[in-house]
Amino acid sequence: MLRSFSLSALLCLFLAQANAQSLYMPRDIQKAFKKGTRDMSGKPGKNYWQNTGNYNISISMEPPSRLIKGIEQITYINNSHDTLKRLNMKLILNIHRPGAARFGGASTDYLTSGIQIDKFVVNDVRRNWNNDLAAGTNQAIALAKPLMPHDSVKLNIDWHFELSKESNREGVIDSTTFFLAYFYPRVSVYDDYNGWDTLPFLDAQEFYNDFNNYTLNVTVPKNFIVWSTGTLQNPNQVLQPEFAKRLQTSMTSDSTIHIATPVDLVAKNITAQNATNTWTWTANNISDMTVGVSDHYNWDGASVLVDDAAHRLASVQAAYPDKSADFHHSAQFSRNALGWFSHNWPGVPYPFPKMTVFQGFADMEYPMMVNDSHQDDIGFAQLVQDHEIAHTFFPFYMGINESRYAFMDEGWATTFELLIGTAENGKKKADDFYKKFRVEQYIHDPSTAEDLPIITPSSEQRNGYGNNAYGKPSLSYLALKDMLGDALFKKALHTYMDNWHGKHPIPWDYFNSMNAGSGKNLNWFFNNWFFTNGYIDLGLEEVKAVVGGYKLSIKNIGGFATPFDVVLTYADGTTQSTHVTAGVWEKDQKQISITVNAKKVAKSITIDGGIFMDADESNNKWSK
Repeated sequence: MLRSFSLSALLCLFLAQANAQSLYMPRDIQKAFKKGTRDMSGKPGKNYWQNTGNYNISISMEPPSRLIKGIEQITYINNSHDTLKRLNMKLILNIHRPGAARFGGASTDYLTSGIQIDKFVVNDVRRNWNNDLAAGTNQAIALAKPLMPHDSVKLNIDWHFELSKESNREGVIDSTTFFLAYFYPRVSVYDDYNGWDTLPFLDAQEFYNDFNNYTLNVTVPKNFIVWSTGTLQNPNQVLQPEFAKRLQTSMTSDSTIHIATPVDLVAKNITAQNATNTWTWTANNISDMTVGVSDHYNWDGASVLVDDAAHRLASVQAAYPDKSADFHHSAQFSRNALGWFSHNWPGVPYPFPKMTVFQGFADMEYPMMVNDSHQDDIGFAQLVQDHEIAHTFFPFYMGINESRYAFMDEGWATTFELLIGTAENGKKKADDFYKKFRVEQYIHDPSTAEDLPIITPSSEQRNGYGNNAYGKPSLSYLALKDMLGDALFKKALHTYMDNWHGKHPIPWDYFNSMNAGSGKNLNWFFNNWFFTNGYIDLGLEEVKAVVGGYKLSIKNIGGFATPFDVVLTYADGTTQSTHVTAGVWEKDQKQISITVNAKKVAKSITIDGGIFMDADESNNKWSK
């Protein structure tokens, strides 16, 4: 059938065809685009789907006992077009079992018996479960009756486990302070390009979860306070009136409200004085739940405006031992971070009702929760907290598959860390820290693993994982921001986030969304940064005096398309700097000639990458 197209439609079609031809795409990803679950426009395809679940979880504990008991009901909904003959269960805490596959070694204090399933029921039919066989972090469950498209299955599970004595992302913080993460059996992600996520958790890489609805009941002895992802539904039942009032006051306060102080904790008059109290939390359309428990942690709270249009405030809370000086600032650090991220970069209102920072040991992000270690340096403590809170947007607002594409979340958190650090500490201090902490080690390490393409799946990396997840992708985002300019870059970034928040984007969705949002075919840039074995190394090969300035011949030895400054130093000691964006490499990514204006005769000319540190600076300078 002959159809008429508008000029804009023809342009979009042309760009889509150009995009499809430009970037390498694995065959499984190609199938997703052919099936129409992904689209070259950058948007989810007309046939896009994702599965979800409703989780009703109840757990109980009695510190100092490390035993955690749980029951849950999961209603898992198959929104896919596929008939599922099995489920894949994630049992992350089995990483603590002796003999579990992991990147590093394990101490005696790290080891436990993992998750022990006491009862497993599928659609009201009890199934045998052999805990000795379910030794890994994945367990396939054959279904007696296949789960049809758009149907659901109900699971009832009783389980128990012992918290690891060696706390990291989860475990025992001290004898009466626990942090629980990945503590419940869950159905793993079944997606449109890979099927069931069966990657093992190796205690080094991170996570991939569906967006689910949760109700969580946490039963603890009196005088224990519970902090969790989600919204506390029964503060008046678990807290004494004065403390429930303080919590409520903090929800609209700019200044920090000390909800529970050391004096209160010693007096043991904070919680309802029942033998046990059950704290009930709910959270919808979110990817995980975590829990912190203590009977001697301070509790602070405040609030911050995160959405001007809706006049919406978010609660910020902190839980910590009184001796930690840095955490006394935590609530205000959170106010600053949530407000700044919401109004500047990424410039999307914080999407959740609350953020709690809990002192543990991990420096690890969770939905609405951060488990951060104590830092003697207050400035570094703020930076760590900023980084973990930045993860709110990637991977929790955007449902990133961290276990395969860690650069899609860690790279952004590293970028936002620099941008907010610049606002907090000034450009020089932020840049110097970024270079030292994020770039210097990578750029001066010539190991083969460090030059693997960023697109290399994180699950296939061991050496080089850190730089491919953090520094290198962050540099790519910053180079693109510099090249497009803040306004167009933000427009493109918001196009990507509007397309994929609450869903499961993959790298090609990012590339296509940024193309669409910017109105430019950026595939030359994406190919350069994500699909090559590049690094940063420029060489100033030749300088010629021309009318009004100098003509420079620059070789791109490392290959990455990076911005740089051309700095002219005159005989009187004055300098002149000309900025060149990464766009200069679009036509030829190996060699360029550029002309810079000069006010007078230059004594020397230097190319300076700034945070884009050069692997070999010996060839970056010309002297007359």
